Amino acid sequence: MSNNQETKILIATLELDANARLGEGALWHPTEQLLYWVDIEGRALHLYDPESGEDKKLDVGERIGTVVPIEEGGALVALQNGIFRIDIKTGELTFVSNPIKEKDIRFNDGKCDPAGRFWVGTMALDTREGAAKLYRMNQDGSIDEVLHNLTISNGIIWSPDKKTMYFTDTPTQKVKSYAYDNQTGEISNEKVIIDIPESEGAPDGMTIDAGGNLWVALHGAGAVAQYNPVTGKLLQKVKVPATNTTSCAFGGKNLDTLYITTGREWLSEEKQKAYPLSGGLFFVKPGEKGLPANFYKGSLKG
Repeated sequence: MSNNQETKILIATLELDANARLGEGALWHPTEQLLYWVDIEGRALHLYDPESGEDKKLDVGERIGTVVPIEEGGALVALQNGIFRIDIKTGELTFVSNPIKEKDIRFNDGKCDPAGRFWVGTMALDTREGAAKLYRMNQDGSIDEVLHNLTISNGIIWSPDKKTMYFTDTPTQKVKSYAYDNQTGEISNEKVIIDIPESEGAPDGMTIDAGGNLWVALHGAGAVAQYNPVTGKLLQKVKVPATNTTSCAFGGKNLDTLYITTGREWLSEEKQKAYPLSGGLFFVKPGEKGLPANFYKGSLKG
């Protein structure tokens, strides 16, 4: 990219040698002071405490796409066969809803919007084009299909002023913005704001800093990049010693640590030898702060 000479390069450090098959869904729980993250193919939810170094693992028995905290306690997890509430003390799962009809489609990345709705996307197990959707679970538990004809519904985040939603469908190599109505959850005015060359990796999980700049995990490139969403300019790049970087989240007491998940699934033997820390959890202090994660604000029975 032409602006590489101006781009600040940072190096991430290993935080936890987790050996995850497909680490994803990083989210800092602001009240528990824990990093929630998932191992999709390892079929587990992890709760990591950076203070003690303890990583609590809850087996969920099927692929897990993402996790979000619930305001009234516990968390929502998007599993292969639906959205469930999970008791984070016991790991007990309670079924909530499942809009997916096909057996070979699974949930992927998702987060809660500022008003407390849960947005979560899907993908086909064979990653076939056009098979994926993006859903919105409202506070009353109803589910709306918001986008369709996607392939790998992935990173999603909202601007600090709650007026813009950012989203990526990974194989398009693009990050898009939408005008977002916090009152209704409606989105409009789709625009491509960042176009990532394939040589730079594929856009995966995404977060935002307090200044409104995006941080995008670049799958296949061992990097997380900070972009200005207004100009599309690459501002900083974090190099990670694991090629398949998947998601990132600001955490720590001051929300000034960027945690990065990675995976080792589908890596060749040669790549696994070259990147032995693949599947680990990494961190960097990039000189920016994040925003507290949004909770699901609906009431769930049972």
